[in-house]
Amino acid sequence: MVEKRERRWCRFSQWSYVCHPINSYLMMESTCYIRVLGDYAFMLRDYELALSNYRLISTDYKIDKAWKRYAGVQEMMGLTYFMLDQSRKEAEYCMENAFNTYLKLGLLGQQNATRCGLWWIEMLKARDLYKEAATVYFRICGEDILHSAVMLEQASYCYLLSKPSMSRKYGFHLVLSGEQYKKCDQIKHAIRTYRSALSVFRGTTWSYINDHVHFHIGQWYAALGMYDVAVKHMTEILACSHQSKTTQELFLSDFLQVVEKTGRTFEVTKLQLPVINISSLKVIFEDHRTFGSSSAANTKEGLWHSLEEDMIPSFPAAKTNWLELQSKLISKKHTLSNVCVAGEAVKVNIEFINPLQITVPVSGVTLICKYSTSSDALASDEKELSVKSNNEVDHFRDMSSYNSSFLVSEVDFSLGGGETTMVQLSVTPKEVGTLEILGVRWKLSGTIVGFHNFELSHPKKNIVKGRRKAKQPPNEKFKFMVIKSIPKIQGSVHSLPGKAYAGDLRRLMLELKNPSEFPVKNLKMKISHPRFLIIGNQENVKLEFPGCLTKKTDSERSSAHTNPNIMSETIFSFPVDTSIQGETPLSWPLWFRAAVPGDISIYMSIYYEIEDISSVIRYRTLRLHYNVQVLPSLDVSFQISPSRLRIQDFLVQLDVVNKTSSESFQVYQLSSIGQHWEISLLQPPDTIFPSQTLMAGQAISCFFTLKNSRRLSTVEYNISTTPVRSDVLLVPQCSQDLVYNSNNVPLVNFHHYERLQQKVLHEDLGDLNTVDFVLISRPLNNSINPGLSDPPHVMSHHACHLSTASTGPISWLVDGPQTLHHDFSTSFCEINLKMHLYNSSGTTAFVHIDTIDFDRGGGHINSVNAVSSATPDNQVGWHDVTPVNELKVTSNTVETQPGKALSLESVSPYIWSGSSSTSIHLEPMSSAEIPLQICVFSPGTYDLSNYFLNWKLPSKGLGNSDETGQHSGKCQGYKYFLTVLQSP
Repeated sequence: MVEKRERRWCRFSQWSYVCHPINSYLMMESTCYIRVLGDYAFMLRDYELALSNYRLISTDYKIDKAWKRYAGVQEMMGLTYFMLDQSRKEAEYCMENAFNTYLKLGLLGQQNATRCGLWWIEMLKARDLYKEAATVYFRICGEDILHSAVMLEQASYCYLLSKPSMSRKYGFHLVLSGEQYKKCDQIKHAIRTYRSALSVFRGTTWSYINDHVHFHIGQWYAALGMYDVAVKHMTEILACSHQSKTTQELFLSDFLQVVEKTGRTFEVTKLQLPVINISSLKVIFEDHRTFGSSSAANTKEGLWHSLEEDMIPSFPAAKTNWLELQSKLISKKHTLSNVCVAGEAVKVNIEFINPLQITVPVSGVTLICKYSTSSDALASDEKELSVKSNNEVDHFRDMSSYNSSFLVSEVDFSLGGGETTMVQLSVTPKEVGTLEILGVRWKLSGTIVGFHNFELSHPKKNIVKGRRKAKQPPNEKFKFMVIKSIPKIQGSVHSLPGKAYAGDLRRLMLELKNPSEFPVKNLKMKISHPRFLIIGNQENVKLEFPGCLTKKTDSERSSAHTNPNIMSETIFSFPVDTSIQGETPLSWPLWFRAAVPGDISIYMSIYYEIEDISSVIRYRTLRLHYNVQVLPSLDVSFQISPSRLRIQDFLVQLDVVNKTSSESFQVYQLSSIGQHWEISLLQPPDTIFPSQTLMAGQAISCFFTLKNSRRLSTVEYNISTTPVRSDVLLVPQCSQDLVYNSNNVPLVNFHHYERLQQKVLHEDLGDLNTVDFVLISRPLNNSINPGLSDPPHVMSHHACHLSTASTGPISWLVDGPQTLHHDFSTSFCEINLKMHLYNSSGTTAFVHIDTIDFDRGGGHINSVNAVSSATPDNQVGWHDVTPVNELKVTSNTVETQPGKALSLESVSPYIWSGSSSTSIHLEPMSSAEIPLQICVFSPGTYDLSNYFLNWKLPSKGLGNSDETGQHSGKCQGYKYFLTVLQSP
């Protein structure tokens, strides 16, 4: 037995006795015997004796530079140290020394270095030093490719077993090993290592290495003829948005080549190209809510609810009540399903995203649906449980086949690099039953079919005080209960412009159709913004526009004035006998006015009831939505000043500015709203508008006189029934000119909503003496923007709540002579004046007037104070005046008067000889007269504005006024010049 072990050991270590060409050691030399003795001792497990012999000859080999023998002894010393388990450091030093010495020998020592390294690795593994062992594996990788692949694979396992585990280095060395296997045509080993690396890179952000692994696995499987697995891996890298355009083209072309080699249309679930944005999914269906456009369907439900809440009847039409009526036909599973109508499409908006930088063709995009009747609903439920165990692709293939119970739409499109597009797909059920939308399918580049399931994650259940809050599961929005066909109104508004100028007034036409054979009744309509869109009269349908806006010779009364409640009604009810059925449409006029510049959204809801009693749905609503862009046109402003000639006459300044950049307009007509305002021009139209055109950027001003023709009982005017002139044409009159009736529909309706919008402080103060204006303009045909689909004909601009009381609710006027003659040599001149007061507020006003005498020193002296300082008896209104021709004569009367006589320079040229203070209570909307008197002592021209008018309104009469409103005021007198001449 000992001899057999000796022969085996000698064969194992026969390299030790090969003679070196330079330093040769003969078998009979002492060093060889010592080496053999050490090997026998190691074989017999006498490691101490073996170590001492190895140490003895190691130095001699090193001195003699017998490197191969030296490396062999160092290797055995390292093994001996390891077996003694005494000095790990010495053992690793010997193995390191031996390994490096073998490497220095080149190719002659390569095999020995590999063996030494493997011994070294096992020593490290035995001590759980896997990280260091992996390093040694990497160092013994030689030039041989297969040898290197095996060593790299073993190194990766060491990184995996190290503590803590080094998964990134594990995957990296597996990839390096797979590359080496592929170079030596070991494809199966390459696939094995790459697939092992996938467990590391899956679910991480290391996208580049992940793409590399999947791509090469796909290529290698295709080389082996396993195309199904190859396609599966290559589909993982299609949505590589982080890669360069060249790499993306490479991935896609290789993928399509692999698919083409299969010789059939390949089907893949959750194909990543294009990417489907699941969060953008929106299901649009029509139950009792129907939509006239996609924009109406995309509007928030809360907005429609607030618009329709006053129009919906009291009886419920909720989805749960419909299901209660159909409880016999519906299983418990579908109690939370939506309701749709047979023959009406259910639409799904899906967003497709191309993550690549190259164009991707997509065709045959359709919905995957499942339909079942009420009788086989239970069977379909049982079938769903078994689907999970079957192949998902086969399941979608069965569901995607065309069914006679429903129709699906198909869309083809092309996605450019980085492009995102919203696609609307639809499914139209034909029969009563249940419909479920499972997902979507499409075909990429005409060779591969992709499927995507609409499974949504379930939200966490909210538990409040021990009770679960009922919520509709996320996937329930794709399940529908299909009921029998019911009437559906189709509606649209014709001639509504997408772009208009501010003030543009148009007549539109609402057209409603009911293709069903069952009629509908009780139609109602409500509009979100009556400031922009109102409902017209059916009688005006046959009248030509804009001729229907002009005044008629028989002076018809406005329907808005005959019915005072028409302005407050927000819901329009069609005539009771209105019914829509068959192909005959119902047309109803609408009036549109672009009130203010900006982007305007108009919402309309039309309610109607279904006469079929057996229908689950009792009523339906048609929702319409339109967007209009309103551009600036004319900027109109007014300034009103009281007239100094008459108390109820005013001067109006109109300023018009053309805010457009290229359009020209004709300012046509100015009208005052109401029955008691009369307006007239101060200048003829030819003088104001010589060219009759307001060019772009041009501004112009003109003046009018405004007269309040309201007759008051306290005014001296007689009651008159003569109609007032409330309209002024701003163009030269001729036979074909038309006067627009601003007190008739639709101008009066739009003006009503403008008044509500343009509320000002004067109305809150109870100021009833305000005036409203409407300016009519017309665009010139040769300057209309070609971007407008339909040029406007008439434009109206409204200005409301313009107060005529510039100093408050009290207006006044001093009336008297302007020039007179008097002989001052005989006596002073007494002149009688009148002050006309008018209260334009809705409450009684307290008015107090203080007159102030003239002071030559530049100030004013109150008549009472001036007289009290001159005379002790307070003789009001009297002064000591000495005639000019008697200045040198001393009067006994003057001498006997107490106090000092006034000099000529200090004597006032006139004084208020009447009452210095007057108070009066003025009733609302009434006028009064106050007599005034002055005494003039010398000829001249005098300004009689030295008085103050104080007014005050009681706060209890202003219940609707703001707390910050003005309840009182003090006004300086108006300028009134009086000339007194010396009579001859």
